Amino acid sequence: MDLCVTIKGVFFLLQTGLGILGNTVVLLAYSHIIYNKSKLLPVDMILCHLAFANLMLLLTRCVPQTMTVFGMRKLLNDPGCKAVIYAYRIFRALSVCVTCMLSVFQAVTIAPAGPRLSKLKLALPSLVLPTFVWLWLLNMAVCIAAPFFSMAPRNGTVPAFTLNLGFCHVDFKDNLSYVINGVAVTGRDFAFVALMVGSSCYILLLLSRHSRQVRGIHRSQGAGAEMRAAKTVVTLVVLYVVFFGIDNVIWIYMLTVAKVSPVVADMRVFFSSCYASFSPYFIISSNKKVKAKIVCASEQDQVTADTQESNDK
Repeated sequence: MDLCVTIKGVFFLLQTGLGILGNTVVLLAYSHIIYNKSKLLPVDMILCHLAFANLMLLLTRCVPQTMTVFGMRKLLNDPGCKAVIYAYRIFRALSVCVTCMLSVFQAVTIAPAGPRLSKLKLALPSLVLPTFVWLWLLNMAVCIAAPFFSMAPRNGTVPAFTLNLGFCHVDFKDNLSYVINGVAVTGRDFAFVALMVGSSCYILLLLSRHSRQVRGIHRSQGAGAEMRAAKTVVTLVVLYVVFFGIDNVIWIYMLTVAKVSPVVADMRVFFSSCYASFSPYFIISSNKKVKAKIVCASEQDQVTADTQESNDK
């Protein structure tokens, strides 16, 4: 196997493996919290949904991509390609939308209470599930064109205006459909990114004001927890925006050429999936509930191992 192909395969394998592991750990931690307490706080529900979207993104995009890089061919037929590409588009969209939702939710949560805002703050917990449903329906509608253009790879040359994903081809037939699809997806993403950046800037402004106000004053535990959560959200948004920027620079380039090189497509897949792979580890390190469940589970395993060792002796 060529050295460049091997290196590319190793990078995809590490990204996929670490991402699946991290998101699975976050989901298991929240599942344990639900099992014990039967209820999640709204921000935990959003983080749990984000981990699920990122996990499914990796399973529907990075897993087949990694298998293709290592030389596996004919993984999917036409119906399989249509289902996988459609699912990937939906979960990729949900990743940005749920991150935006998290940022807006946190901005409203820590905003100074006013007559109207107080009512919104009280209504926020009841709006989480309806917002999830709305985001699912929105992205299922926006991504509906993807299955019509997706197909299993054909022998021979790749036609113009075709995204060669390795395991599948997305053939747009002509330049108009190619550009319309790109503009629709990019426009949706930029709208949500602009909203999350705006809410994150507002959070930073509130954090700055809060920092000045509490100098020399003992902060309350509740306020401290809200500020820590706000810093976590801002960091997640920054992480997303960095990889989103790289992803869309490559995507805009892809929209300007008739035939996209597989190397360019691989680069876009890698950078567009980095957020899904890295974000769960930041959630684990910054979320006390998730970290506590992981520490508790590891300590329990250690006690079980010590007990087993003592019994063996």
